[in-house]
Formats: sequence, C-alpha cells, structure tokens
Amino acid sequence: MKKHTLLFFVCLCVFYAGIAQTTNELFSSMDVFGLQYVQQPQISPDGTTIVYRRMRMDIQRDKATGNLWQIDVDGGQHQKLTSFEGSESGAVWSPQGDRLAFVRSTTEGSEIYVYWVESGKTARLTQVSGSPSSLSWSPDGSKIAFRMKVPKAPPVLIKMPKKPKGAQWAKAARITDRLYHEADGRGYIKPGFSHIFMVDANGSAAQQLTSGDFPIGGSLSWHPNGQKIYFSGNRKPDWEYDYRNTEIYELSLDTQKTKPLTDRNGPDYNPQISPDGRVIAYLGYDDKVQAYQNRQIWLMLPDGTQKQLLSDAIDASISQMIWDANSKGLYVSYDQKGDTKIAYLKIDGRLKQLAEQLGGTSIGRPYGGGSFSVSKKGSIAYTYTQPSFPAELAVVSQGQRQQLTQLNQMLLGKKTLGRVETINYNSSFDGRDIQGWLVYPPNYSANKKYPLLVENHGGPISNYGNRFSAEMQLYAAAGYIVFYPNPRGSTSYGEAFANLLYHNYPGEDYQDVMDGVDFLIDKGLAHEDQLYVTGGSAGGIMTAWMIGKNNRFEAAVVVKPVMNWISKTLVADNYFQYANNRLPGQPWENFEAYWNFSPLSLVGNIETPTMVMVGMEDLRTPPSEAKQLYHALKIRKIPTVLVEIPQASHGIARRPSNLISKVAHVLAWLEKYR
Repeated sequence: MKKHTLLFFVCLCVFYAGIAQTTNELFSSMDVFGLQYVQQPQISPDGTTIVYRRMRMDIQRDKATGNLWQIDVDGGQHQKLTSFEGSESGAVWSPQGDRLAFVRSTTEGSEIYVYWVESGKTARLTQVSGSPSSLSWSPDGSKIAFRMKVPKAPPVLIKMPKKPKGAQWAKAARITDRLYHEADGRGYIKPGFSHIFMVDANGSAAQQLTSGDFPIGGSLSWHPNGQKIYFSGNRKPDWEYDYRNTEIYELSLDTQKTKPLTDRNGPDYNPQISPDGRVIAYLGYDDKVQAYQNRQIWLMLPDGTQKQLLSDAIDASISQMIWDANSKGLYVSYDQKGDTKIAYLKIDGRLKQLAEQLGGTSIGRPYGGGSFSVSKKGSIAYTYTQPSFPAELAVVSQGQRQQLTQLNQMLLGKKTLGRVETINYNSSFDGRDIQGWLVYPPNYSANKKYPLLVENHGGPISNYGNRFSAEMQLYAAAGYIVFYPNPRGSTSYGEAFANLLYHNYPGEDYQDVMDGVDFLIDKGLAHEDQLYVTGGSAGGIMTAWMIGKNNRFEAAVVVKPVMNWISKTLVADNYFQYANNRLPGQPWENFEAYWNFSPLSLVGNIETPTMVMVGMEDLRTPPSEAKQLYHALKIRKIPTVLVEIPQASHGIARRPSNLISKVAHVLAWLEKYR
C-alpha cells in the first residue's frame, strides 16, 4: 500500500507538471480562471438596451465575482455600467426605463443603489443592516419594494456567572430550537425571518411592511394601482413542519395587512399579476408527496377565485415566467431533453417555442440554469450557451436570434475543445429511451483506442445537457471519452420519468447507466478493459452503487456521496425533507428499506480501486458519509485514498482552485489504473 500511495502522489505531481507544459491548443486547468459568463440579463422596457451581470474568475480571491455591464441590442456601446469594481447584482429597470435599481455588496454589507440612465450617475438609496433582495419597482416608479431578513434573538437557557476582568473564557454556547437551522454553503443560519420593506426611489429610511415569525420568499409583484403587493410565504401556525405548503398572499399598503389567496396542500409561489391587473399567474402543484412533481403555472383572479391550470400541455417544471405587455400570455422557460427552452404560452394554453440553449451559468458541470427578460415589444434577452462556451448574451426578436457578446472568444477561440455528441439508446429493463452525451478527446481519431469515463450527474432529480462544462472538457483533454447520461429520475423527460425513483432509489437508473456503457462498447467507442467511473453527490451515490454491483471498472472516484441513508437522513442540513418523498417513513420506521437502498450495503462486493472525495464543510452529504466508504474499503484492503477539500461545502467546485484540484485528483487516480 505504501508503494501505491507513493505512486499516486507521483502521478498527481506529473499531472500538475503536465498542465504547465500543455500547448495552448487544449483547454487546461488554469484556463478555468480565464472564463467569463453572463448572468441576469435585463432588457430595457423599450428594448434598446440590456444590462447584465458579467461574471469573472478572480484568481487572487479564488472566486467568481460579477458587476454590471450594458450593451445596445444591436451589439454597440458595450461598456461597464459604473466604475465600481466590486460585486453588483439584481439589476431591475424602472417601469419608465429611465433608472436601474441594483444591489451593491462590499465588506461593509449590501445596499440598494439607483443608476440614472440619462446622467449616468449612481446613488445609494439605503442604509440597512441586512442584505436586500427581490427588488421590485412600484408601477409609477416612486417606490422600490424588497425583501430582507429581520434578525431574532436566539433562545437563552442559562445565565453564566460574570467572568473576571481580562479572563479568556470559551465562547458562549450556541442554542437552537429550530427545525431548519443550518444550510450547506452558509453554515449556521442566524435566527430571523425575511420580510418585505419599501424605500422611496429617491432615497429614504426603509419601511418594514410585514412582520411576524413566518417565512417569506421569492419575488414580489405590485398591483398596477400601486396599492397592493403579492408575495409567497407560509404564515400558518405549523409552518415549520409544513414547509412545502407555501401560499400566495396579498399585502395591502394602506392597512399593512395580509390575506391568503391560495389554500391548497402544496407549494404556491412566485406570483406575477398581469399588467392589466386582471389575473395573477403563479407556480405550484397539488402535493402528492412523491419524489418529483412538475412546477405548473396557475391563474386566478386578484381576489383568489377562479383558479385554473394553464401549463398542463407542458410536461416539465416551469423555471421562469414573465407576462407580456398586453396580458395575453406569458414567456416561460423549462427543460426539455437536457435543453432549456424559452416559449410563449397564451392564456388559451397554446404554446410557441421561441429559443433554446438557455443556460451556461453552471461552469463546472453541464447542468441547467440561466435566465431571460422581455421588453414591452417582446424582444427577449437571455443567457445563451453551447458546449463550446459558457453563457453569452443573446437576443431573440421577431424570431431571429443574435448573439451579442463573445466574452470567451480570446480564450476559447484558441483552444481545441472536445466535440460533444448526443446519443440515444434503450433501457434493457423496460425499453425506455435514454439520452446521454459523449465528449470526445480533442483531435479524436477513430483509429485510436480511448478509455471511457462515465460521469454521473447529481440530484438525482436534475439533468445534464448539451451545455458547456469545464470539468468534462478537462477530462476529455486528458484523453478520455467522457459519457454523461440522463438516466431515469432525471428531469426534462416528463414528470413520470423523473418520478420513477420514488421509493426506488437507487433503482433501475443503475441499469440505464450500464446500458449506456454496453451501447458504447457495441459501437466500438468503449472497451471492457478501459472503463472508469466518477460522479458527485447523487452521482457519487450512483458511482458507489455501480462498483458495488459489478467489478467492470478499472478505477472509480466517488465524490461527496451518501453511503448510508439512515445516518445521512438525520445528519444532513435538509434532514427533515427526505421521509416519504424518497423513502416511506422515517429511518426508525423503515430501517430495512433505508438500508437496502444504501450503497454501504454493497461495500462487501467492491473490488474496484476507489478514491473518495468530500468537502470538509459539506452539510448536504456530510464527510461522515464519505468516511464510511473509505474506512470500509481500508478495512477490506481495497486500494483507496480519501481526499478532503478544506473549507469546501457540497459545491466543491464553487471556488475555481477547488474545481482544478478536484479534476486533477480524479485524473491522477485514474491514471494509476490505465
């Protein structure tokens, strides 16, 4: 084992040295720091100008940071909006299009600023103690509503004696009595509740409009008369244990009283009142308590009556919706077969697709994401991606798409990237069509034999797609054909397909992945003696499950997995969300099922050399899960190594250097067994 360990670290050093010697024709690890991408595009009401958040990788601070840029819809006048070099986000045009409100963040906190288009001047409007979000202009442009957390004192159980002057006692105990008290990537959640505030658009003290120990979330929507605001939350006495059951509320600015407009069992959120004030659109569904349900668009009158389903023709979750200026329909986005579409949905239910390939804001792996906005005349500004580049800014007007930015041309234009190809094959279990993608090594030759790397996505209720991925490109540049599939349980193939893992996870999704491997072997693209596998989160679960079910892979890297559903369910930050939605009952009520679906139950079968990787501050799949696999393999004398990433939460690759480290460790381990 000492020899293997030494060889591993030699391989790791060789890999890093190889990075420095790689020609500039291939995408390499340090290129990650050169990537830029578009976020939050906001087109002006008259459709002439777009303001967007330009994201860069700060190599000194090791993080993605963004500030606001503007560009004309014809591609001209592309320039930075302000001279500020820190973080700016959440830009929102005033109804008249003469101003922009946005949030600027510094080490002193976050504040709301306004930018005047004609003068180019900027001013701070607020002096608040929290972080404003969900900015929303009043219809006349005189006010701005926003959400902000109001702190609450934690419970106190004891009174400590007074310490002597100069004494250095331990910090006071941290006491919590909340169901939801920590979150991955945030850590401990300080007590408090988000509430609605309002500030004068020319600057004033912020006025708190809602109160009480109830959660409020999501967007805010003003009635056209400026007297009411619609929002979502849960103001029921048992809200903490009925956390999915949010409702739509009306807030009267005259009385500052709220009243619920929905009351069904299930989430209702993101209310958007039509410009004519006659109809409220909102997202939600009747909760059937299952693994996955589509987020659908519902309509109701402003008094909460005459509710009806609008988006029943779309077998997908709606990600975003925006009313058209004439109140005759909504612009919507949703995932379909690994591609995020933008479409127009009329009030009568008719649907017209307008754009595709929305996304490119998930830099590491090819997940969905991105956003769009719409002018009064129907021009759409959106984040546009292809496998060859992350999100750029594009506009669709009168059916024609125009890409306005090429933020990555100087970097990626000189690189030979791996070609991405869509494949389809059938499940051997039930014949279902399964979709996946291949990333070929740059300069691929059909006459050469390449190793196959299976990369399993997380979720599992999520999807990969035909999108840019720095990690996939780095694997391909290292000489692997990368296969990333969307097995059953993946979104964008309809509610029934995504819900096939209900009380059955991991299940036949394992067979879907292996069927893809066999399909590629039959095509001569993969070879039985050169199979490798990796994946993170749910992809880590799948990877551990695969090597527990068979010994066909030469090596594996299991990243941030769940190994034991019993221990994970009651330790993770979202511990209260699993019972009944994934498996029936709590762990103590259904021990056998929880254990039988745990990859740890298969660990006695594993013969595959396995690296285990986890962020040391991961609260979603805690390090104790990864250690269960590592310790079991050590006891069984299976070649293994544990890689712990300091200061990393579940999103290991959130920091660019960690993305580089993750990929380098994966490749170094696989190289040992090539």
